[in-house]
Amino acid sequence: MPADSVFVDTNVLLYAFDARAPIKRALAREWVALLWESGRGRLSWQVLHEFYANAVRKTGVPPEPAREAVTAFSRWRPVDVTFGLIERAWYWMDTAQLSYWDSLILGSAERLGCRWLLSEDFQSGRDYEGVTAVNPFKTLPSELGLSRR
Repeated sequence: MPADSVFVDTNVLLYAFDARAPIKRALAREWVALLWESGRGRLSWQVLHEFYANAVRKTGVPPEPAREAVTAFSRWRPVDVTFGLIERAWYWMDTAQLSYWDSLILGSAERLGCRWLLSEDFQSGRDYEGVTAVNPFKTLPSELGLSRR
């Protein structure tokens, strides 16, 4: 696994496909392209489930392109949900007052050894015991020292 791996939350993937938000779409696509090219992208099955359901239902992406995206992103080796991950989510719920679903995201980022968690749903800049939340719509990859290879 490359150093400085980046866990990508559902909202980033959704914006990469959402033509209704052109600025966020461009930024999300920049992040996703960099993560593909550098091999640093990570995610979970939870993210892929949420992406597919919301891409089709909320952003109007036809099912076939949404399925193709899920298939492609599955190459990022999504982390499986285990009882240990559920327990870690409970820990984050209790210590950081996060929702259960956000706690699973954070636990997944930890499990994959990610340095950053790319999401607009977490407090940007907050360090969660080694995983730092980054808002991809307020921070450029270069600001984290990330580049394409």
